[in-house]
Amino acid sequence: MLAGALDQQASFRFETGATTDVGKVRSENEDSYIVHADAGLWCVADGMGGYEAGKLASSTVVEALRTIGQAASPADLLARFQDRVLQANIGLRKAGEERGLTTFGTTVVALLIYERFFACCWAGDSRTYRVRQGRLSQVSRDHTEVQDLVDQGQLTPEEAKRWPGRNIITRAIGVSDLPDLDLIQGVVEDGDVFVLCSDGLTGHVSDAEILAGVAGRAPQAACDHLVQLTLARGASDNVTVIVVACEPKDAEAPVSPSPARSDADGRGA
Repeated sequence: MLAGALDQQASFRFETGATTDVGKVRSENEDSYIVHADAGLWCVADGMGGYEAGKLASSTVVEALRTIGQAASPADLLARFQDRVLQANIGLRKAGEERGLTTFGTTVVALLIYERFFACCWAGDSRTYRVRQGRLSQVSRDHTEVQDLVDQGQLTPEEAKRWPGRNIITRAIGVSDLPDLDLIQGVVEDGDVFVLCSDGLTGHVSDAEILAGVAGRAPQAACDHLVQLTLARGASDNVTVIVVACEPKDAEAPVSPSPARSDADGRGA
């Protein structure tokens, strides 16, 4: 997952794009994100609890992750991430009790990269995809009631798209005393592109369209395209997209029509 101190990103150069938008229906953007390429961290959090509560939940996780620092190994990076999420979870539990909130928390999906190792960590239905050699695969698995029904063979993927309450999530940060994260680890290959997003994107844009939106575009242009596509279809929820392109450190830098931005949340990137 990442590289250490001055050598942290010895294996790859990262080009990152990020865009978030409140959408066409909501009055408040409850999504937050962080791009921290120097530490090998990218994360999207989608808050729940309504208005200020949802934004507080997602931003609490993002602010905790800003302190992650430089890791010395893949295991160290993962441990640092898990510690920050734990601290954010403690803070959210306390804030929820003080405010008397019964529904208060946030999804989280994070990509960690150290040298040629990556980890995808998540809770909820925000997703990570990977594009490799022209093919898109979903790295994370949604923590939702409808996904459980699909896994149990009680629904087909097509039926799941029309299932009532399909967005009811089964895991989130801040809803229990300890965070319950899933983890997938692997090796990064030259040219891999990762896409992290809130469900505001996948509610309107298919996997095939995500692949088409990323193909041939610089990361920032890809993010902007996917968010604009979501807005054109009604954007019933907040939408956030991060695209991370992994190129060999010694490869010629691509010419990007839009500069990557970092460590931002809110509208735009």
